[in-house]
Amino acid sequence: MAIFKIKKQDIIDALKYIDENGVPSHNQSTKYELAAENGKKYPPKYVAAVAAHIANGTDISTEGFNAIEAKNFLESQGFHIETKQQEKFRLVVTADSAESTDERFTMDNLSLGDNYKPLDAYFMNADGGMIRRSYSKGERRNSNQTMPRIACQIFEKQIADLSVEEKADFPVCRYSPESNVIRGIYPSVDEFKKHRNTIEYLTYGYDNGSQFVIYCWNIFSTIIFVQECLKRFGGPGDKFILDYREKDEKETEAARSEASAREELVQQFKGYRNRFSSMLIESKNLIFRGAPGTGKSYLAKEIAADIISNGYFDEYILLTDEQKKQVEFVQFHPSYDYSDFVEGLRPKVNDDGTMGFELQDGIFKKFAERARKNYENSQKSKETIEKELSVQESMTEFFSNVELGVDTFKTINGNEFTITSVDDKHINISIPGNATVNKLALNLDDIKKMLESGQKFEKIKDITTFFGKTFATQAYSYYFSIYKAIKAKKGTVSKAEAKQEELKKYIFIIDEINRGEISKIFGELFFAVDPGYRGRSGEISTQYANLHSDPDDKFYIPENVYIIGTMNDIDRSVDSFDFAMRRRFRFVELKADERLEMLASLEDEELEAEAIRRMAALNKEIANCEELNENYQIGASYFLKLKTLDFDQLWTDYLQPLLQEYIQGMYDEEGLMNRFAKAYGYKKPMEGDADEGAQDQG
Repeated sequence: MAIFKIKKQDIIDALKYIDENGVPSHNQSTKYELAAENGKKYPPKYVAAVAAHIANGTDISTEGFNAIEAKNFLESQGFHIETKQQEKFRLVVTADSAESTDERFTMDNLSLGDNYKPLDAYFMNADGGMIRRSYSKGERRNSNQTMPRIACQIFEKQIADLSVEEKADFPVCRYSPESNVIRGIYPSVDEFKKHRNTIEYLTYGYDNGSQFVIYCWNIFSTIIFVQECLKRFGGPGDKFILDYREKDEKETEAARSEASAREELVQQFKGYRNRFSSMLIESKNLIFRGAPGTGKSYLAKEIAADIISNGYFDEYILLTDEQKKQVEFVQFHPSYDYSDFVEGLRPKVNDDGTMGFELQDGIFKKFAERARKNYENSQKSKETIEKELSVQESMTEFFSNVELGVDTFKTINGNEFTITSVDDKHINISIPGNATVNKLALNLDDIKKMLESGQKFEKIKDITTFFGKTFATQAYSYYFSIYKAIKAKKGTVSKAEAKQEELKKYIFIIDEINRGEISKIFGELFFAVDPGYRGRSGEISTQYANLHSDPDDKFYIPENVYIIGTMNDIDRSVDSFDFAMRRRFRFVELKADERLEMLASLEDEELEAEAIRRMAALNKEIANCEELNENYQIGASYFLKLKTLDFDQLWTDYLQPLLQEYIQGMYDEEGLMNRFAKAYGYKKPMEGDADEGAQDQG
């Protein structure tokens, strides 16, 4: 809904309407207030919705715009907006009651917990003794899960002693009197998902690998669980205390869209062909480690194909060109750095032939932005998509009809300029009459935002207010002129064209991840790449943020990005792999004999069986070598070379040189190599045989 087609008088009338009718509880503002001259305070979003109703006869609805847009618009109309002082609330849960200082709280609607953020949680006994959460390494403080985790911590033994049937029937949540009670304390995530296929759960680890897994979503969703713990295991006067506050507009919107996206991504778990695919979806970041030749890189692409095609293909080459855009592959090496991966300055030839530098995105940032665009588009309403398509068509039509460097435009002050070029990000203009700055690069996205807003820009000040700036920049004069020119030739898009975009998964593969200098390559992305900080909660300013067209613009890795790394355990660079990065990845070891199915591609059952026999015998001998271990065993991918080589050639040209490298400097190298050769089944040819072979080739 466009809130900007209303006049100041409509807003004044809206304030009178609200004085007479009040504000519905769900329309109360969490962050901003319109402060009227008579001292009264009003929620800006609701004021704008009522004003639109008065002006256009539409239903009173705050859908289609956010609090910041309402705030900026009302300020542009001369109204004063204040930021509210946020109130803190306290929830006290006993065995018999749950009471909050927030009068809106009710046990009949625990879904309200979606709107609140936890500040603190603890257990208090009748004597006033307090117990807080003993946090595990990497566990987030004061999350939605803190209160039930404290309950598990305090009553761990009692819960563990429950029978399987008692655990399965343990009440956890009931959102409303009409809904079913969600029950169950499960011993694993897999067991939990047999009953609820969702990511809305917490896992509590105890006793060297045992787990409690229960349903958990918002901060109120486990009140019944902790209350039941108090009833069964607590003493008189025991209670849990939760301090919390309302989420602001950004937190609410981010939580809503990320929850929707996470659930949609999780619902696509079903039907994958590869057993590692759902492991990647759950963990976000995965590293395959193990002996050389176990097919780690091939497996990574196989998983990508499996996930991207929703279990239809497991071969990367069978993906369509469009699907392949959801996968990126890079190999780290010692010279790889931040500018290759994230962003950096790159040489550029200017229009006048001189050399310069420009900021360019690296391969991972480009990939993440691609995924981010899909993620954000998938959350848009059809109305928003229609508006954006209409704007895009208008811009395309306008710029395609401009004769670059020839057609002239004028600013509001009469300065003439021409558009010299347009690319994906910038509108480059020439200003012949300006002796100081005769060239400017305007941000194409800013023009697009102005057009999509629906706001009527009448003067430069409107643009300044729209972008939340205190002072106008020189560029705003040119933005204003181009905006006016495009509006004069507005295009239309049929509603049939506006289709909601499907949320897709994007998989980034880093081969030989340990061979690069991780801290140098990732930089501040150490934080954003953490699975717990996907989405806007992990947004960061990059090293070159001051060179961006908008220095305040933050980068984040969206929910739909998954990362696979591969590393050989025997590579010397493994020892220097950054520990901060280690804890952000789930490590999966691939044994040498784990991917034997690869050998089916030899398409010869006898050859395949012989390859498996020789590989097993050789690996057994390697494991028996005192100074080697399983990490030095030979993987199945080496034996795929039998498509073009025989067993002897595979030994002399590939396996023998590798094994000699392994044992270099050990006692009795020659004896060890003879043992390996014998186990493999290689017989060194006699001198005469070698001479005959040479004569045959001649």
